[in-house]
Amino acid sequence: MLKQMMLALSVAVLLPLTAVAEDWKEGEHYDLISPPIRTADSSKIEVVEFFWYGCGHCYNFEPMIGQWKKTLPDGVDFIGSPAVWNKPMELHAKAYYTAEVLGVADTMHTILFQAMNVDGKRLASDDEIKSLFTANGVSPKDFDKAYNSFGVSSQVRQANSRARAAKITGTPEMMVNGKYRISTRKAGSQARMLEIADYLIEQERDSSAE
Repeated sequence: MLKQMMLALSVAVLLPLTAVAEDWKEGEHYDLISPPIRTADSSKIEVVEFFWYGCGHCYNFEPMIGQWKKTLPDGVDFIGSPAVWNKPMELHAKAYYTAEVLGVADTMHTILFQAMNVDGKRLASDDEIKSLFTANGVSPKDFDKAYNSFGVSSQVRQANSRARAAKITGTPEMMVNGKYRISTRKAGSQARMLEIADYLIEQERDSSAE
């Protein structure tokens, strides 16, 4: 009898948790993007994180995002998209794409976050950003070539257009497959943002399998 009571109690406890985990509502926990934004590869599910290096919330979110990306199933692409609302943020976006072009994104992404959130650097000029790159092993010539390239400028413009189309109002925010926007304000926490993203990814996978 005791064993049966314990089993019934455990089921009663688990059921509400499961219901809560799956009870994500459009408009309440996440938003529909209308019209949807075209993704880079329609054969894959695209997840975008909108961020800014000077955002403390993004800095705290970064380790969580790093671990979460490792759990993404095949067929899901993750894209970082720097927010560009003013001139300094444009410089930071250029720094992000410069690091990608130079193949040092894995190291410089963390260094750029730390520079602004731990070391108190503003990174408000080209020279200050260049100094950070060269201090971490990038040659001045390679930096200049990438930083001032048409390709980097084009990616910055695309990031700006993407955020405007998604109607991003803060950072960090996420977008799933060009259709759904997830914010901390509506999700309730950064951890819940990732749970909702998982839910929407599965929803997209199910619909593509039909």
